[in-house]
Amino acid sequence: MNANNNLWSAEMAPIDSATQTDSLAKNFVSNVMTYMASALAISGVMAWWFASSGAAEQYLINPEGGMTGLGWLVMLAPFGLVLWMGFGMQRMSATTMLTVFIAYSVLMGMSLSFIFFAYTASSISLVFFVTAGTFGAMAFLGYTTTTDLTKMGSILYMALIGIIIAMVANWFMRSAAMEYIISLIGVLVFTGLTAYDMQKIKRIGMTVEAQSEEGTKLALFGALNLYLDFVNLFLFLLRFLGNRN
Repeated sequence: MNANNNLWSAEMAPIDSATQTDSLAKNFVSNVMTYMASALAISGVMAWWFASSGAAEQYLINPEGGMTGLGWLVMLAPFGLVLWMGFGMQRMSATTMLTVFIAYSVLMGMSLSFIFFAYTASSISLVFFVTAGTFGAMAFLGYTTTTDLTKMGSILYMALIGIIIAMVANWFMRSAAMEYIISLIGVLVFTGLTAYDMQKIKRIGMTVEAQSEEGTKLALFGALNLYLDFVNLFLFLLRFLGNRN
């Protein structure tokens, strides 16, 4: 789920000076993508190492097959860190926010290690590249389009809330058909959100100096949003295309 806050929204004012703002936007987006790619790399390495080393089975799953205390912490802590970054952004320093983002990436990697038990390694690799291609195309669209995607973003966020409610309900219902429908809608929602978030990031980049304290924090928050788009798109696609063990 994508977080939001006043500082993030406040930077959405329209800009007039084309040459200067384009340069600002390119620098800012470059920083965002660097942070996002680094976070994905950290999560990917942690997921693979935690699964292949046996650490996931040793520390996250108890002998009865349920979650250990550490397992629940790994599953729930990333959500808490997202809220902390979202609501505490204005009070945090850029260094603190970067530290929290790195911790979030590590915990997410540990959490994602479970996919290696559910799906084959070859299908995980295939879905990752499909996700990367889809994400890249939609991010490029969001960066280059002149169409205002604000209204679409509002609709997608409402759909996201519906997905969360449906996932909670299906946790009790255990309906395979419902899971398929949720996954399909999830792919569509996060594909659209990628374009919307990239357009928003570009607009924010037109208003800040990328190397400033504020610019660094906004870049980290933008990277968090795109990271969430990528990971959620990947997980929903994995339900469609992944071959289960």
